[in-house]
Amino acid sequence: MHKRSIAAFAVALLLPLSCPVVGHAQPSPQAAVIDRTEHITDSRTALFVFSPSMGSVVQVQVLHPAWDGPRPTLYLLDGVGAGEESEYHESTWTKETDIVDFVADKNVNVVLPVGGTGSYYTDWQQPDPVLGVNRWETFLTEELPPIIDARFNGNGTNAVAGLSMGATAAMMLITRKPDLYEGVAALSGCLDTQQDSTRNSVRATVVYKGGNPNNMWGPPDDPDWAAHDPYVHADQLRGKEVFISTGNGLLGPHDFAVANEPMSTGVPLEMGAFICTLTFDRRLRELHIPATVVYRPWGTHSWGYWEDDIKTAWPTLEDALGL
Repeated sequence: MHKRSIAAFAVALLLPLSCPVVGHAQPSPQAAVIDRTEHITDSRTALFVFSPSMGSVVQVQVLHPAWDGPRPTLYLLDGVGAGEESEYHESTWTKETDIVDFVADKNVNVVLPVGGTGSYYTDWQQPDPVLGVNRWETFLTEELPPIIDARFNGNGTNAVAGLSMGATAAMMLITRKPDLYEGVAALSGCLDTQQDSTRNSVRATVVYKGGNPNNMWGPPDDPDWAAHDPYVHADQLRGKEVFISTGNGLLGPHDFAVANEPMSTGVPLEMGAFICTLTFDRRLRELHIPATVVYRPWGTHSWGYWEDDIKTAWPTLEDALGL
């Protein structure tokens, strides 16, 4: 049986959307190396890692216990800005939420990439004139994990989570690398890119940040799109701990608590996430794959809700991480 909490949402605004084994990852033939580290606090470290696949130094920040001992690792992916909001000083997770305080008493490493704007944390077919060289899947799944495990006492048990663009990427990574991750949490993401409308939404996200989506997975009919589609590969989630959440675009508590303009992007984007979640939920049901799927009764595409959702997802992530 699926563990689904469908909160009694008032209105479903269904508009067309236009826009198996735990193991350490093996290093790539030319292994990534730590270029330098910055001590932020006793439980927060910035690593600057040279990535052979990207040919550049990539910053990741790690939230980690101040005490010794083995621990699992959660890779926590950002939204489309991917650190742009802080001029790439930190992940937007640490800038906009209380994630630092939330995990402070937990025996887990939380790895937060800084950078990857509009990249979907995937390996692009071609360098992009605006967004540069993107080989994020290689970096996150092959180059980085051995470094995290060695430097921060990782025990080889991993999970991946993300919001919006990062939610799509998290679900994509676990379905493409199921041996690396034991669980996933996807918050307000589009997890089904097989339809023209949802594929166009992903392409539009890349364009929004100045990139050419043909440089990512090719034109819309390129087989690379299906190769990276979580819907197509949803059977890889069998035996994993799965959490998915979405709002529906209706204004909620966080929208009234701050001065913003939710109608500009937050409403339609979350309506799109709602529709994508319905489609993916149905797919998991067809495959008889258990999942915790939370449909919030309100909520726009904004950080207040994701701060709440990562806490709602934590019991699922705890199970995946063996905490």
